Amino acid sequence: MPQNIGILTSGGDCPGLNAAIRGIGKAGHDTFGMHCIGFRDGFRGLVQDRTMDLDGDLLSGILTDGGTILGTSRDKPHRMQMGNKTVDMTSAILDTYQRHHLDALVCLGGGGTQKNALRLKNAGLNIMTLPKTIDNDVWGTDVSFGFDTAMAIATEAIDRLHSTATSHHRIIVVEIMGHRAGWLALGAGIAGGADVILIPEMPYDVEIIAAAIRDRRQRGKRFSIVAVAEGAMSKEHATHVDELLAAKTAAESKSERKGISAKLDAFRNHHIDHTVRLTARLEELTGQEARLTILGHLQRGGTPSCADRLLATRLGTYCTELLNDGQHGVMIGVHGNKLKPVPIEDTAGKKNLVPLDHSWIQSARYVGTCLGDG
Repeated sequence: MPQNIGILTSGGDCPGLNAAIRGIGKAGHDTFGMHCIGFRDGFRGLVQDRTMDLDGDLLSGILTDGGTILGTSRDKPHRMQMGNKTVDMTSAILDTYQRHHLDALVCLGGGGTQKNALRLKNAGLNIMTLPKTIDNDVWGTDVSFGFDTAMAIATEAIDRLHSTATSHHRIIVVEIMGHRAGWLALGAGIAGGADVILIPEMPYDVEIIAAAIRDRRQRGKRFSIVAVAEGAMSKEHATHVDELLAAKTAAESKSERKGISAKLDAFRNHHIDHTVRLTARLEELTGQEARLTILGHLQRGGTPSCADRLLATRLGTYCTELLNDGQHGVMIGVHGNKLKPVPIEDTAGKKNLVPLDHSWIQSARYVGTCLGDG
């Protein structure tokens, strides 16, 4: 009997989502006789039963489109804002799942989506997930779709900033996305020839950065490019956060933990514009004019690269192959040149961070890039 498959996209948008939806829909229908429906705007659309049939006409021509035809949101099934209340809507999701006689639900998303998918799996739904995020921080896969395109966009931005930096003898600080993981800043920084790269996994010393920039100027280099992940922080700030997290873990009362959480939230709110302060500090320490460019959501938009189109299509079609074989409860990860199902329990709640011994870091050091750590 043909299977009924539901599909949704959750979390931030990224290039390649439409390619993955197309891969699932076309392979599911044309090869395995599946009926695929999409839920609009992530888990909220699942709660509200807002659907669209993923037929051939709808899927035609979307391979090269950025964004997602389904729309997306960051709603969590167990903590969804409904009016002025936060409500657990898991039971409503179960009702929608059963109403459409679904055999499986495919969730396309990053780390948060993996956790939400695990909750729905534990509630009794047949779940499959695909890893998407420009940050490349989903645990259990070598790469997620969206990352290659975003890295190319950030690299091109650095390329373009070189000309204005050298024309005005400036320091150009480029803020690149990545709260917890530095893959995007590290990859784009190396590919774009940044002179300084700062990532969350390696707390920096601003004095070391300034010394590296002054040394460049003494060697006749008229400009410097500093690529900074948005989650990068100084050694002092990193120590402060570690102390707060340790205190929260050791706290014995709910009120004490709540107080520490408030301090962490206050720090994160203050840290949002840290690159503004970093830029001003580098200008002060080097005596060289400094300017800041924040790439922001520019990195999420536009046509997916050929690598992301290919990866998303491979993941989407392999997803239907596994579903046809009766397999679910997994995320499809990339391991080398092969695709491999990974239990959702193994990936949910974990982050794929840049290892300090990674070859990209070593390569950056070999070509003289300052990483701010000494």
